[in-house]
Amino acid sequence: MNTTDPANLALQLAELREEHKDLDLAIQRMAEEPWVDQLRLRRLKKRKLKLKDWISRLESELIPDLDA
Repeated sequence: MNTTDPANLALQLAELREEHKDLDLAIQRMAEEPWVDQLRLRRLKKRKLKLKDWISRLESELIPDLDA
């Protein structure tokens, strides 16, 4: 499987976006709890940021290079 294949990149991108959305919901739910595990919350937020970076990288790979 070619990792630079646009179809493969689009599939990976969709999976990462779904995980990012799920983490966002989990973080929101955790923040509403009266007793919040701060360490776990921090780890979820770091994971969410890492996913955002991966999403940005994949999106930039899907943009074709234009030589002027």
